[in-house]
Amino acid sequence: MKKVNVEEVKPLHSRRSFLRISGIALAGAGLVMAGCSSDDDKAPADNQAPGVRNGVFDLGGGDLGILTYAYALEQLEADFYTRVVNSNTFGSTFNSEEQAVLADLYRHEVIHREFFKAAISGVITNQNQLLPALEFDYGSLSFSNRTQVLATAKTLEDTGVAAYNGAGRYITTPDYLVLAGKIVSVEARHASAIRSLINPGSADFAGDDVVTASNGLGQAIKPSGIISAVSALDVIQTPFTAQFLP
Repeated sequence: MKKVNVEEVKPLHSRRSFLRISGIALAGAGLVMAGCSSDDDKAPADNQAPGVRNGVFDLGGGDLGILTYAYALEQLEADFYTRVVNSNTFGSTFNSEEQAVLADLYRHEVIHREFFKAAISGVITNQNQLLPALEFDYGSLSFSNRTQVLATAKTLEDTGVAAYNGAGRYITTPDYLVLAGKIVSVEARHASAIRSLINPGSADFAGDDVVTASNGLGQAIKPSGIISAVSALDVIQTPFTAQFLP
């Protein structure tokens, strides 16, 4: 089976392509423009800037720390879906509808990752403050096992939504907050799509485990809680710290 490369991915035009890539490209373009702002006061104090401390990269604090935190999560999601769509058994493991949805998610997460990288690069004072490419190991996960892949996707997407919701309160730059809101709305669609693939025709797309029945709001978990949960998955192999994030 031919591998799917970022450079050759084409937008899907069928009805199964539930979100047009152009909408995400627009959000990403806005993020880059915001990231390249000339307002020096948007960057954190030097003592909280992202960078290596005691031999380990720290995500940093302030808005730039939140962006770097989001960049780490988007690296994980982009890597996961890249492996999914590039699996030799992708075509035999998933039906055509599932392939269309997973290919959409792959495109979106790669775009999110690259735009966060560009936005951060636009405000840091040197490239040593940019989080390096992380390494991942999915252990016993079989990318030819539909149940395992979709369950992992569900975990990652639900975590991503809760992460953006939880980080929003700590963002002080309006442009960043607006763009984070745009991205979390996409992540929520991802989560709903995966849940619908797992249990079609049910209410799981907005289940009570992620949407509080009493107020209709999604989960919001602060960065320290998300980092602990992601660390427990033992997928990210590159060590980093987050001592300045709440």
